Amino acid sequence: MTTSSSQPSPRRSITGDVPSPCISVCTLLEPQGICAGCFRTLDEIAQWSVLDAAEKRAILAALPGRRAALFPPETSPPPRSDAER
Repeated sequence: MTTSSSQPSPRRSITGDVPSPCISVCTLLEPQGICAGCFRTLDEIAQWSVLDAAEKRAILAALPGRRAALFPPETSPPPRSDAER
């Protein structure tokens, strides 16, 4: 007779797993203490594996702002006048 186990499956739910933003460009930007590859702090990188999905998503939401603060988008040059074309 086969009985089902009451132990949870070791697999993580695809919808519940939040992938790391790491791109393997691990260079610390000083004095901010932020990785130049993923824009996380050292503490966030170290804690990533133990954070829950909501905490990971909160960090991910902050990354574009950090990137923009460190590397502002270049402004495009003003349009040329008809005389310059």
